[in-house]
Amino acid sequence: MKKIPHTFVIVFALIVLAAVMTWVVPAGEFLRHTVDGREVVVENSFHYVDSAPQTWQIFSALFNGFVDKADIIVFILMVGGAFWILNNSHAIDIGVMAFLRRVQRLSRYRLIRKLGVENIIITLVMLLFSLFGAIFGMSEETIAFVVVFIPLAIQMGYDSIVGVCMCYVAAHVGFAGAMLNPFTIGIAQGIAGLPLFSGLEYRLFCWAVLTVIGIAFVLWYAHRVKVRPESSPVYKLDDYWRGRVETSGQATLTWRHSLILIVLMVTIVALVVGVLEHDWYIAEISALFFAMGIVAGIIDRQSADSIAKLFLEGCKDILSAALVVGLASGIIFILRDGKVIDTLLYALTRSLAQTGEVASLGVMYLFQTLLNIVMPSGSAKAALTMPIMTQFADLIHVSRQTTVLAFQFGDGFTNMLTPTSGVLIGVLGIARIPYGTWLRWVWKFIVGLIVVGFLLMLPTLWLSLPGF
Repeated sequence: MKKIPHTFVIVFALIVLAAVMTWVVPAGEFLRHTVDGREVVVENSFHYVDSAPQTWQIFSALFNGFVDKADIIVFILMVGGAFWILNNSHAIDIGVMAFLRRVQRLSRYRLIRKLGVENIIITLVMLLFSLFGAIFGMSEETIAFVVVFIPLAIQMGYDSIVGVCMCYVAAHVGFAGAMLNPFTIGIAQGIAGLPLFSGLEYRLFCWAVLTVIGIAFVLWYAHRVKVRPESSPVYKLDDYWRGRVETSGQATLTWRHSLILIVLMVTIVALVVGVLEHDWYIAEISALFFAMGIVAGIIDRQSADSIAKLFLEGCKDILSAALVVGLASGIIFILRDGKVIDTLLYALTRSLAQTGEVASLGVMYLFQTLLNIVMPSGSAKAALTMPIMTQFADLIHVSRQTTVLAFQFGDGFTNMLTPTSGVLIGVLGIARIPYGTWLRWVWKFIVGLIVVGFLLMLPTLWLSLPGF
């Protein structure tokens, strides 16, 4: 089997490719102005400018990426350090096994036994996280949950990929099919001049379809792994997680473990309430988990020096993931400083006026999908593309709401495979899954979602739907 390159090699190769593009693609820019605190493109303002080919900048991309993504990098380090303190108590592992022992008792009921206790757990957890992604755009927060659900998946007889799917993939499928996500739908509809969260009814249908597909796929894969564990692409890599589970297999759940788990549950509830009610973001969430780690260490009877050492060990363990986040962010700097992003945008959108409705919609959708690979920020992409996309939508008599839907799906699906996503790299780092292994496993699933997304957009061209 051909060896998959190291994640650093893959990302640096993309940086070099981006630099090559700055020598080939003519440089161009749109004029921009600020509307409601956001930069938006001025209509019909594209113009060519002097080329700015990138050379030695490929080596400064890491520094620039670190500066740009400092919040996510620090977040990853703080969460990694905090959970290392918590994991030292083995409270999660022991609690997961105690939970499974109790849940297994439900197998005495015929219906539960027929459906499968593990299938019910996976379905309910994924449904919950899909709702989180659809309602308030959960993304970065999933990094903190990976360390909770991977041991659960391992104990149920699955692999770390199933654990990642239960929280990260579920949240991002919900993110793509969002109904109320203010970071994508809210901004895109605002720029398009549409009522906020209009078209909710059809978006709810789209979310349900995508979530069912996501859960069905994970259940199918989980069953396959349980029947034949060696078929998992991370079977050998999961020795680390299996070792943790086996170490805690015979341990008894003490009052200290229970108290630490209560602290974890309170932290999760506080996170959800803070995000929904108080607009918490990375700084507040980082502080929340940092406090959780310290409290867990105190309950576990660790000294102040021991807590500090455990925190640093956790940061060290997750440092490689943080480094990749900074490096991956450098791709965008190369393209932006090389002044080719606007040129690509202009060239692709010009072609829309020369095609029919279905083809135009397909081009818009494909463009948003490809752009998301190098620019995973939904809010930034909305500010860049929606002013232009809405003009072409009007020109070819396609609903602006449909244009928002194309942006929404295009922004959502490829988040789960692009190496420029700090969240994905952070999740894979904690899960100990190499990026190449993940890409090889997930790409067919993502292609399937992209196709389904396009099919879901077609009815908006032919049917009279609320808000469309």
